[in-house]
This record gives sequence, structure tokens and C-alpha cells, in this order.
Amino acid sequence: MSGLSFEEALALRQNFVGRACQLHYEADPVKMCKGSMQYLYDDKGDEFLDCVSNVCHVGHCQPDVVASGRDEMFNSSFSSSADGLEMSLYSKKLLATFPPELSVCFFVNSGSEANDLALRMARELTRADAVCCIDNSYHGNVSSSMDVSPLKLKRLGVDKSDDVIILPCPDVYRGVFQEGRDPDPVGSYLDASERLLQEATNKGHRIAALISEALLSFAGMIIPPGDYLYRLYMLIRRYGGLCIADEIQTGLGRCGTAWWGFQTQGVFPDFVTIGKPIGNGYPMAAVITTQHIARRFRLLDPDLAQYGSNPLVCAIGLAVLNVIEKEKYLLHARTLGRVLLDGFRALQQKHRLIGDVRGIGLWIGVEMVSDRLRKTPSKEVAELLAYRLKERRVIIGFDGPDRNVMTITPPLCFSTENAHGLVSLFGELLTEIEDDIDSGRPMATNPSAIYSAFGSRQQMLLEDILVDRTFPGEEQPQVLNSIHDLQELD
Repeated sequence: MSGLSFEEALALRQNFVGRACQLHYEADPVKMCKGSMQYLYDDKGDEFLDCVSNVCHVGHCQPDVVASGRDEMFNSSFSSSADGLEMSLYSKKLLATFPPELSVCFFVNSGSEANDLALRMARELTRADAVCCIDNSYHGNVSSSMDVSPLKLKRLGVDKSDDVIILPCPDVYRGVFQEGRDPDPVGSYLDASERLLQEATNKGHRIAALISEALLSFAGMIIPPGDYLYRLYMLIRRYGGLCIADEIQTGLGRCGTAWWGFQTQGVFPDFVTIGKPIGNGYPMAAVITTQHIARRFRLLDPDLAQYGSNPLVCAIGLAVLNVIEKEKYLLHARTLGRVLLDGFRALQQKHRLIGDVRGIGLWIGVEMVSDRLRKTPSKEVAELLAYRLKERRVIIGFDGPDRNVMTITPPLCFSTENAHGLVSLFGELLTEIEDDIDSGRPMATNPSAIYSAFGSRQQMLLEDILVDRTFPGEEQPQVLNSIHDLQELD
């Protein structure tokens, strides 16, 4: 592969890698070759500021984490069924970040698996079937977690299962019940949720669990208002269900004021699920629960193997915790979060395309609208802004049900200088976009058209290289003579 150009490598990717594995910038991709802390470097050596890689929690290729993994690879990498000390040491340090009652770890490989295990445990322990989730949420890509991911189900055009209860998302900016328009939006959201629970029980379902992020990332960076989550937990428990806090996107100090998002909401979950950020991107995850639940589950399933834990991943996880403590990243996230929120809220006063700014710590959303009075979501502005930021060497995401919320979730090593620079560039580019819109330039609201030349060039490359898809020493597979043959396989 070393002799291939970037365009040739992209063409090979289209042929050999599943199309569902999308690139971050589909219309104009970047070939990233190296990472270092909060920076990424492309094949030309250009440096990009990474504002979105929450999985690389303490930074790309963080030296202490890399050294721990490298050193442990020279020792052993057996499974958790062997009596390795590393898993116990790591578990003890990890659990020290939780309330004392949450004192048992079950290790797995990914956040999806963690949610799958927590859902399985909840259903087996309650002997109930129905699971509640929040509208526009996402909890993973295995079957059980996909079933409780309304955002993904909508995008795939798939109906929910009858035993899944989708509760309204408590968005008080642009949701069904809004601040300033409804006298008690929190109460209204909870009343609507209780009606759904009652309907399900009337149909013969029993409530096994609620699965929800404490801070709703995929729903558009929504912070549950007031005591909503506390009262929702009470409601679920009144119906006999257990509560699962999905902390894959929001935990491990990102909020700044606490180690875990649920602690900012004043709730106590029965399960906490955590994912790859605990390994700085390395495949490791866990379910955290109480001794009482763990003992009951052991009686039901005494042969559960913890495939996700071995000395290597535990050494990496331990290094991540040590770096967070050494660098005082909770305090850093809290301080830097205020800088970013203040900066974006100042921009909101100047730019009509910013509808709302919300967040906590290094977990921030900026909602883009085309009409601030009507709160009309603008995916076009968000996408265009993301591409223009990329042209200025800044990587950022945009998400939410309408894909109009700019998401800022950088590695925790993000600096004050980075924060000020991001806000300044954000404002500069918004001024350009607003000027483009005011002047009637069509390219301002059709970002994909700007980069259509790249798509045409890529298609020509596909036509050229798909005739010979093999590498030396490989057997010749089915020959695809043109791009049309490839499309027929889709």
C-alpha cells in the first residue's frame, strides 16, 4: 500500500471496505497519517486541531499510555480467566471514581457490548421484557443496543420492537415542550413518559430497564433540564425497572465537575456502561454495578467470561487514569469548558445562525439554525461550517437528529489557546457564511456541490484500478470491469 496515492487508496477502500464505514468528510476526505495529543497530521504533513475525538480521551498517542501498552505487550496478554494482578489493580482504581455502592466491574471489549450486557442483566434480574430509551438516542451497533437506539432506527427506516418504549427527548430548546412556551416543560415530559409506560403495561409488558445517557450526546448535546433525570429514574423504579447510565460519550472527567455524567444529574444508576475512552481508544469497556446485583447475576449465569480484560488493556486503562490525575484534567475540563461556553455565547449575540449554545466541561453543542425565531434547524449551515473549518485545519463534528448541532468533544489535553483559536475561527467563518447567504451565493447552502469535483475524480480512479484489484501473491478474485459492476453489487 505504501506506493499508492491517497486517491488510489480511497478507491481501494470503496471496493474492499463496507460502505457503511463512512469517512468523516465524505465529500472531501483527508488522509490522516499521524496523531499527537490534540493534533492530527495528514499525508502532506499539515497539522489539524482535533475538536471531536472524545475516544482518544487523553490525547492521540499520549506518551504515558503508549509506554504502558508497549511495556505490557512484552510481558503477557492472557485472558481474564487467568489470575492476573493487573485486572484487580485496575478495577480498584477505576471503581474509586464511582460512588462506593457501585463496586463491581464486568469487562468487555466495546461500549456496544457493555450496553448489551447491561440490558441482558437487567432483563434477567427483573424477569421483564420492556426497555425504555430516550428518543434520538444511540447506544451501539449490536442487535440489542441497536433496538434501543431510535436515532439509528430512524436513519435506517426500521420500526422499533414492541418491547421498546421510546420516551420523548427532554429538549427544552426545540422539543415538544419548550422553556418560555410551556409553563412546566419538565413535568410535561415526565407526564408524557408515564403515559407511554402505562400504555405498555396495559398491553402486558413489564418494565425491565431504562437505558439513557446522563447527558444526551447523539440527541443533539442535550442536558436534561432541572430534576428531569432524577424524577425519570424514580418513575422507572416505580414500574419495577432498573436504570442504566450510558457514560460512553460523557464520562471519565469530561464534564469537569465530576468523574461521571450521572453525578452531575444527582442520580444513582443500577448499571453504568463505559467504553473505549477508558482505554484512550483501545478496545476495552465495562459494566459497573453493585455487589447485590453482581451476586444475583452470578447465580443466574455463573459461567460469564470477561473476554474484554487482560493485562494489556488493564495496563493501558490504568495509565489513562494516572494521566487524568497527574494532569488534573477534571479541573482543566471545567475551566476550559467555561472559556468555550462564554466564547460561543458571545458569538451567539453576533451571529443569527447560532440558535443555542449548551454544554458542560469539554462536552459542548452549538445548534445552527436558519431562522432563530422559528428555531429552524440548518444541516446545510452545520455541514458547510464543518468543511470550511476543515479547510482551515480544524476537525469538528455535527450531529443530532437534524445533523445541525456542532459538537465539540476534544481530547482532554485541549489547551486554552486551542479554545480561543477555535472560537475566533468559528466567528470568522460564520461571518463569511452569513455574507454568502446575504449575497445569494448558492454554494453557501449546498456544501456537497462545492466538492463534487472530488467525487468525479474518485469515480474515474475507481474505473481505472478496479480492473486489477489484487496484490502480488494473491489469487485473482471476481474481476470488476467498471464502476457499474461495483454498483450492481450494492
